[in-house]
Amino acid sequence: MTETTKTHVILLACGSFNPITKGHIQMFERARDYLHKTGRFIVIGGIVSPVHDSYGKQGLVSSRHRLIMCQLAVQNSDWIRVDPWECYQDTWQTTCSVLEHHRDLMKRVTGCILSNVNTPSMTPVIGQPQNETPQPIYQNSNMTNKPTAAKILGKVGESLSRICCVRPPVERFTFVDENANLGTVMRYEEIELRILLLCGSDLLESFCIPGLWNEADMEVIVGDFGIVVVPRDAADTDRIMNHSSILRKYKNNIMVVKDDINHPMSVVSSTKSRLALQHGDGHVVDYLSQPVIDYILKSQLYINASG
Repeated sequence: MTETTKTHVILLACGSFNPITKGHIQMFERARDYLHKTGRFIVIGGIVSPVHDSYGKQGLVSSRHRLIMCQLAVQNSDWIRVDPWECYQDTWQTTCSVLEHHRDLMKRVTGCILSNVNTPSMTPVIGQPQNETPQPIYQNSNMTNKPTAAKILGKVGESLSRICCVRPPVERFTFVDENANLGTVMRYEEIELRILLLCGSDLLESFCIPGLWNEADMEVIVGDFGIVVVPRDAADTDRIMNHSSILRKYKNNIMVVKDDINHPMSVVSSTKSRLALQHGDGHVVDYLSQPVIDYILKSQLYINASG
């Protein structure tokens, strides 16, 4: 498969990130490595989207703090970014609405069609009436003036950097993966871009709890977007998927990261990191990066048992 036929992917992780752990970042890295190894995908970016303050989870600190901690956790990454949109809404947003927001943002930024899992060619361009025949994405016959992949992906990155309020100023920002070697010959209309939900097997298992998720939302999340699952504690993802009719229906849209690394829940668990902080446990460095620890101590977060 050539670079021009691979699907370009943005990984989106939603969660409380209270606080964000080393394990959360490792999930992005492992998912990207796995998708690249399949030979079918190029991961061009990762987005961390902290939940709104009104989510109501006990001990959830202000989104102001959580956004800063997330930014500190990804400050050395050249492809993972923090997005504050979810936090800045008037109220809590569903995972489905967050995915749809970023899909629509990508459409506006690039002007191109983002593919759905089921019907990639029929996803309408923003502003295009859906009852009209879809037009070519780029109609100018002058091939030399067509935008290249690097220009398009750079355009995506520049727009996202503007809405990422907690990132310090940088001279240039791009979602282009340096290892992708996209070159300048890939044309605008040849890029297939998808936003995939990145999650752990615990979230996958929550899909099986009756009444917890809106079934229409599940259809969109798994059926239209697709998800990438990083198993935790050697979870049996096949067994989990067999317990949900929707997960069984869209099994081909669920990509389970398979590698030689066991991903213990403790490495990802924000709860365990908070307990370590409250008890003065030196093992907190196993859960959190040093800049995040320093910010927590400076801001006196999670000191009380209720936090």
